[in-house]
Amino acid sequence: MSSIASFSGFGLGLRRPHYEHFLRGDVPVDFVEVISENFMVDGGSALRTLEDIRATMPVILHGVSMSIGSAHGLDCEYLARLEMLANRIDPLWVSDHVCWTRTSAHNSHDLLPLPYTAEALDVVCDNIDHAQETLGRPMLFENPSSYMVFPEDDMTEWEFISAMSLRSGCYLLLDINNIYVSAHNHGFSADDYIAGLPADRVRQVHLAGHTDGEIKIDTHDQPVCDGVWQLYTKARLLLGDVAVMIERDGDIPAISELLTELGRARTLVDPPAQHAAAVQW
Repeated sequence: MSSIASFSGFGLGLRRPHYEHFLRGDVPVDFVEVISENFMVDGGSALRTLEDIRATMPVILHGVSMSIGSAHGLDCEYLARLEMLANRIDPLWVSDHVCWTRTSAHNSHDLLPLPYTAEALDVVCDNIDHAQETLGRPMLFENPSSYMVFPEDDMTEWEFISAMSLRSGCYLLLDINNIYVSAHNHGFSADDYIAGLPADRVRQVHLAGHTDGEIKIDTHDQPVCDGVWQLYTKARLLLGDVAVMIERDGDIPAISELLTELGRARTLVDPPAQHAAAVQW
């Protein structure tokens, strides 16, 4: 299995309200990310739009339904459709989540938590091997947000994800908001989480918002909060060249608001003047 080269850039999730901005070529970003399942079709206007945008900038395919933790294995039809899309788009890379979403008869359409056990690690790594062999490329996997733990857990989430990456050869998509949310919900140290990961396996960072409360909920419909910005700043001290993006899926604002957030992500790691022109709107 080949390796994935580092890529340093700042991007946004491509969402329908902003298609026209991207088609005009006036959005100053280095890449876009799309939800893979929205484009795993034979044709249509959405796929044509993605192909047009791909002609001008790199695209990342980010899945939500691979169900890498499914004990009965992966859906071969799903993998075939994903492979077809990847061959058509030639993405920067393909990613999904460290979770399970379905049984053999039912898809929950939710990112459900895994027990962090040696048995679950075997299942996940076998499934990643299957996916990577089918796609012919290494994948990235994202740490989930979670709201429960299993009494059977015999390792931390970051120990599980580290072992998964090193054993399977996959890479990591580090969602800073998910770490922040889960650290609050479960009472662990977000700093320990980040320090415990193999930084050289991280290729991408997500920044998003959540709904506050006694239990924080990862809703992607709010601006990035100060606590997540602070955690991102510390994480970047440990990471090399990575792709950083703002992820917004609900209550989607004007493109200018997202670019302002992306400008903050740039200036927290680079001198402000260096990217001033890129974030003007």
